[in-house]
Amino acid sequence: MPRKPPQQVERTAAGPVRCAIYTRKSSEEGLEQPFNSLDAQREAAEAYIASQRHQGWIALPERYDDGGYSGGNMERPALQRLLASLQAGGIDCLVVYKVDRLSRSLLDFARIMGVLEQRGTSFVSITQQFNTTSSIGRLTLNVLLSFAQFERELISERTRDKMSAARRKGKWVGGIPPLGYDVAAGGGRLVVNEGEAEVVRKVFTLYQERRSVLAVAEELNRLGRTTKQWTSQRGRPHAGMPFSKNAVSVILNNLTYTGQVRYRGETYAGEHVGIVPPGQWEQVQGSLQSRRGIERKGGRGETSLLSGLLYCAHCGVSMVASYTNKGGRRYRYYLCLRAQQRGWKNCPTKSVSAVQIEEAVWERVRTITPLESAAEPRAAEPRECAGESVRQAVERITYDRAQKLVRLTLRKEFGGEEFAIPLVRLGHQEKLGRLPRITRLMALAVRCQELLRTGTVQNYAELARLGIVSRPRMTQVMNLLNLAPEIQEEVLFLPEVEGGREPVSERALRRLPGVISWKDQLEIWNQLRGQRPSPAV
Repeated sequence: MPRKPPQQVERTAAGPVRCAIYTRKSSEEGLEQPFNSLDAQREAAEAYIASQRHQGWIALPERYDDGGYSGGNMERPALQRLLASLQAGGIDCLVVYKVDRLSRSLLDFARIMGVLEQRGTSFVSITQQFNTTSSIGRLTLNVLLSFAQFERELISERTRDKMSAARRKGKWVGGIPPLGYDVAAGGGRLVVNEGEAEVVRKVFTLYQERRSVLAVAEELNRLGRTTKQWTSQRGRPHAGMPFSKNAVSVILNNLTYTGQVRYRGETYAGEHVGIVPPGQWEQVQGSLQSRRGIERKGGRGETSLLSGLLYCAHCGVSMVASYTNKGGRRYRYYLCLRAQQRGWKNCPTKSVSAVQIEEAVWERVRTITPLESAAEPRAAEPRECAGESVRQAVERITYDRAQKLVRLTLRKEFGGEEFAIPLVRLGHQEKLGRLPRITRLMALAVRCQELLRTGTVQNYAELARLGIVSRPRMTQVMNLLNLAPEIQEEVLFLPEVEGGREPVSERALRRLPGVISWKDQLEIWNQLRGQRPSPAV
């Protein structure tokens, strides 16, 4: 005999009660049948709704069926559509066959119930007697769900134990078979695919000849070879792709090709036939281990200034930090990820000197941003200080080797402007000096004034927080704007210095804004510069 629906559903008896039916089945087995488990669940739910027709219950025509999806998570397409419909307010009552059809996770179920309560939607399980409007009903629901979660976890443990036992016996337990193998018709075992096996043998032979993973990938692509082509259980084909450095590395490090399997650090004899002799595999591993230190991306304990910010203009992919050792010296550079993975011929940019591009970016950043650390980095930890300033101010950097340009885009809080920086040869750049400190501070003050004028920041206190300096220090910098216009212009265009004394110290210049008369300021300035007084204007 059908049970009485929950009391919170009865309050809508004056109008129609729109009922959505949700069904789920964990596996895909039997779903191809004309009448499957999902159909049976929906039929039972529709019969129950029909029995409550006198209270205004109607079944919505839209189907929320998840076939082949686990109840242990919420990554289910029909469930996501159901939640969207609930949020839109188109459902008054959610009907399921059993509680565990909706979820087997206490946390996920609590989230779903929160959505139901927020929208004032009822929840009904047609085979289980409880009422969510009372405390005892909610307790009953949580107990039922606890057992559902326990059952799911118990099934998972049994499955893991079974797979572990199969792995120790050398069986294939599922997944995408590696290149060179196919799964046997009955499953549980790998069989050699001779056509692909020749490619695998070629990979090992080429590496022993050339001692370079990237060179092997380039040669395989030249020969027209591709990675594994396979078809999923749902019939979706996956075409083979050109070989990359990572794809070759996976093959060279795969113990499966020796006829063995590895499970939790232990090696067991496999039921499949090996493609590569164990001795050859061991030789390749020794060579890979010896070169691993050379092919690492970054230096030991070093942080790269532009990591995560620098992109190749031609390929649109990121440029990663790398290095090489020659003659006892370490040379750092940034390498296009496509060139690293597919070979040098696939990218005209290839690489750029890390020292060269970092100095070019740093010189520009410290003249256009209101960061005290950018105006003059501390003597200690200069790389950390520069990296902090660059990451706070810069959104993206692209390197165009063809035009010899570095394009720098600032973050929105710094104006969002774009700058093109010519990248001269490193040897030429080292012969240049640097701008005087007072020139950089004057440019910083002008930049901060522009941020205030445009409303990007509201006051000196906000500028100080943005620049990671104290409020008094920001006032010192901004007081430079009280200098006579002639002095400001001269300070901004002072010539570069090459390691000698500063033309005028910052301490001496900071005294000038306190002088009210611009004429008196000019006289003091000319004395500091060792020049004759300029004619009065």
